[in-house]
Amino acid sequence: MNQLARKTLKNLLIAAVYMSIGGVVAIVGAYVAYVSARPDLQVWHEARLTAEYTADSDATTLADYLETEKAVFQQVKTEVVDQLEAADRGIIRRFDPGSKSNPDRWPQDWNRTFELEQQTPAAGILLLHGMSDSPYSLRHFGKSLHARGAYVLGLRIPGHGTAPSGLVTARWEDMAAAVRLAVKHTKSVVGDKPVYLVGYSNGGALSVQYAQTSLLDPSLPEVEGLILVSPAIGVSSAAAFAVWQARLGWLLRVEKLAWAGTQPEYDPFKYGSFAINAGDQAHRLTVEIRKNFANPALQPLLTRFPRVLAFQSAVDATVSTPALIMGLFDQLPANGNELVLFDINRRVVFEELLANDPRPRLVELLANRDLPFSLTVLRNTDAESDQLEIVQKAPGDTDITLSPSNMRWPEGIFSLTHIALPFPRDDPLYGGETLKNANHVQLGNLALRGERGTIALTSADMLRQRWNPFWDFMDERVVRFTGLGQ
Repeated sequence: MNQLARKTLKNLLIAAVYMSIGGVVAIVGAYVAYVSARPDLQVWHEARLTAEYTADSDATTLADYLETEKAVFQQVKTEVVDQLEAADRGIIRRFDPGSKSNPDRWPQDWNRTFELEQQTPAAGILLLHGMSDSPYSLRHFGKSLHARGAYVLGLRIPGHGTAPSGLVTARWEDMAAAVRLAVKHTKSVVGDKPVYLVGYSNGGALSVQYAQTSLLDPSLPEVEGLILVSPAIGVSSAAAFAVWQARLGWLLRVEKLAWAGTQPEYDPFKYGSFAINAGDQAHRLTVEIRKNFANPALQPLLTRFPRVLAFQSAVDATVSTPALIMGLFDQLPANGNELVLFDINRRVVFEELLANDPRPRLVELLANRDLPFSLTVLRNTDAESDQLEIVQKAPGDTDITLSPSNMRWPEGIFSLTHIALPFPRDDPLYGGETLKNANHVQLGNLALRGERGTIALTSADMLRQRWNPFWDFMDERVVRFTGLGQ
C-alpha cells in the first residue's frame, strides 16, 4: 500500500470515528431533549429523605428500625406534604391530606411496618413487598396466616411507602440489611417455631438472597421455607444499562434523567413514578443471587436451602419465568420445591392476537423429566370453557395428574398479571368489587373511556388486571405449605 493510500485510509478511519462520536452525541442529545420535555418534577420527586434506614444505620433492633421509620415519615410531612402548592392538591393526589388517595383515609397506614401478634405463635411469618410497593401488598396473606396462629411482621423495606424520591438513592444492600434485622426479630419472637418468608416481586429476590446468606453466615437464623409471589429472580437486561441514564442526568444536571417515568401519584400504597435507580438495584440484586449460587462455598450447603413454593403468571411483563426456573429452581436439589403457573384464559383469547403465547413453554415444562421440582399449571379444561383444571407433575417424571376445580375465569379477563397475584377479588383498593360509600379511591375496575392522549394515565395501566380471581387457591396452598392448616 503506497503512502497516499495509507493516508487516505487513515483519514477515512478518523472521519468514521468522528462520525460515530457525532452520531452518539446526537442520539444522546435528542434523548436528553425528549426527557427534558417531560412534565416538571414535583416535590415528591425531589425531596431528600435523609432519615431513611441504611445498612450503615445504628438501628439493630425492630424497635430501632421503627424509630427510624417514624423519623423518615416525619420528613415526608415536612419535606413533601407541608411544601405542597395549590396545583399539587386534588381529590386523587396521594400527598394531599384531603384527597381520597391519601393513606390517612384508611384505618391503618399500610405504608408502614406492621405486626400481627400472637400470645403463643405457631410460626413466624415475615412479609417482604415488591419494588415501589408497600406492606399493603401482602397483608391478605399475613391476615390469613395470623388467623391460623402465626406471628406476622409486614416489613416496610427502605425507600418505600414514603415518597417516590426514596428510591432514587436506596440500595439493595440497605434492603437486605433491613431483612436480616426483621428475620432476627421474628425468630426472637417465635423461638423454636419455624419462620417463613413471604416475598412478592423484589421481596422474593430479597427472600432468596437472605436464604443464601443465612447458609453462609452462622450468625443468621435459617428459615423453614420461602413463599414467593411473582418473584423478581430475573428482570430485563435493560435494567443493567438504565443506570447510565441516571448518571448522565447527574453529569448534565438534568434531574429528569433519574426517572424511568413519572406519573400522577394517585395510589395510596404504591408509587406511580419509577426511579431508574430502582430498576438498577433490582438488577444488581439478581446478579448477587447468581453470584451466590456460583459460590463453591455454598454448593455443599444447598441441601439445607429452605423449601420453596412459588406462584407466577405464565405471562408477566415485569419478571421472567424462564429466569425464575434457571436462576432458582434449577439451582436447588429436589427437596420439596414447587412452582405454580397460571396459564392465560384461552376461551377469550384468539391465538392470532397473541404477541407471546406461553403454551409452548408450558408444554415443554410438563414434558421435561429432568425438572428437580414439582410443577402445577392452572389452565382451561378446553378452549370452549372458562373452567380451570389443575395439572400437576412430580420431579423426575413426565406423568401428569389432572384434577378438576371449581375455579373459573371471570368474564372479560384474559390473563393474570405481575401485580394481580397478591390481591383477592374483595380487596378494597385493587379488587373487582365496587364498594358503596367508600371514602377512599378504588382502582380495581378503573377503565376510563375516551380519546387517547387526553388524560395522564395510559390505557395499559388502567386495563392491567389488578386482582387475582384464584387468590383463595393460592391461600390454601400457602397455608398447607406452612403446616398452619393442620
